[in-house]
Amino acid sequence: MKPVDLLIVGSGPAGMAAAVTARRTGLDVLVVDEQPAPGGQIWRDIETVAGTERGTLLGAAYLDGRRAAEAFRASGAAYEPGAQLWQIEPGFRGFVTKAGEARIIEARTILLATGAQERPAPFPGWTLPGILTVGAGQILLKNAGQVPAKPVWLAGSGPLMLLYMTQLLKAGGEIAGYLDTTPPGRLSSALRYLPGALRAVGDLFKGIAWSLTLRASGVRRIRHVTDIEAVGTEHLEAIRFRTASGTEETVQADALLVHEGVIPSVHVALALGSAVTWRDDQDCYVPILDAWGESSQPNVFIAGDGAGIAGAKAAALRGEIAALGIATKLGQITPEAAAEASKPARAKLERELALRPFLDALFRPREAIFIPDDETVVCRCEEITAREIRAMARLGRPGPNQVKAFTRAGMGPCQGRQCGYTVTRILAAAEGRSVEEVGFYRIRPPLKPVTLGELASLREPEATS
Repeated sequence: MKPVDLLIVGSGPAGMAAAVTARRTGLDVLVVDEQPAPGGQIWRDIETVAGTERGTLLGAAYLDGRRAAEAFRASGAAYEPGAQLWQIEPGFRGFVTKAGEARIIEARTILLATGAQERPAPFPGWTLPGILTVGAGQILLKNAGQVPAKPVWLAGSGPLMLLYMTQLLKAGGEIAGYLDTTPPGRLSSALRYLPGALRAVGDLFKGIAWSLTLRASGVRRIRHVTDIEAVGTEHLEAIRFRTASGTEETVQADALLVHEGVIPSVHVALALGSAVTWRDDQDCYVPILDAWGESSQPNVFIAGDGAGIAGAKAAALRGEIAALGIATKLGQITPEAAAEASKPARAKLERELALRPFLDALFRPREAIFIPDDETVVCRCEEITAREIRAMARLGRPGPNQVKAFTRAGMGPCQGRQCGYTVTRILAAAEGRSVEEVGFYRIRPPLKPVTLGELASLREPEATS
């Protein structure tokens, strides 16, 4: 089998835009994605929902995905939905599983468009049934139009929180209360970035409109919440919280949705050995990339929110720019042609990124989510508490990989996606080191669970003459 010119992992805004642009340059493109249809998380199920009442309530930004999906379908790129990538070897050989069978895809270049994930925010009781993330709640709304049967509590901070609450109310859901964890003083610290953010004034107005909608609906909003505890035995029964002013309250609840922002999905990049750096403004690791999105590993490109959180429009623009860089590297177009073709996308991307410093400062998470108390479960897969991580720190100055070896934190099905940042932050605080100095887990294949049956089905690609 002949290697494809470009293997794109992910069919969200970045992956679709990259595929369309790469095909225009004449590249042979294959897109693989775990989801059954294009759109990624932000435009999930867009082809089914667009044109329905549910699509209208999800808003214009969601419906923008329809045009992107149509262009992607018409691009001529090969597309394999429901394909789970679990390893990439140098060279490149991508190992994927689809419908219970594994196969190898050979490619000349790789574009990772794996998007973002919600930031893990452990607190006492967060593993109880009845507690979901806001992202999970939004998936249910997009996929099936489902809203909680009873008034639901929400806790956290960030644009997605405001958007989801607005969508939930439009869909007929009820909100029992909103525990706003945005710390005091965040608006003051964000105002210095307002002049730059005015370049994206339309998005600013959207955020203001969401807040006004919540106020008009009469949703109870408790500001400056510092500590949250979920109470219950077999399931969530109550929520106990404290505010910065010292107010404490316990409310009855059987459903709680939480959210503390999003972070880039960097596991595949780390597995490939791509260099990352710590961003204080977004409290996360991001890949180190050149102007075309190429990582420290030659011919491995990264686009979208996996390259740094910036939203759907910026993700698509990054995908377009990366595709032009890949076409140049493969000799399909000249560097001069790529530079000229990328100018409009770069100008638009600059405008999109102008808003980020304001949002990052306004919604920067509270410190408590990074250093949970001793009894809080940090690794859900292996049920490892913060106390066990701190006990390891007292034995010396271990890094996350030593902690993984001795406690199994990060060895479960999620491969550290839910505990990695928390382990790093706990170690940094306990050892008096910076987060960047402590580092992150060493990511090893398989990136996702693979069955023995799937491994047994694996065959080497047939050589081409």
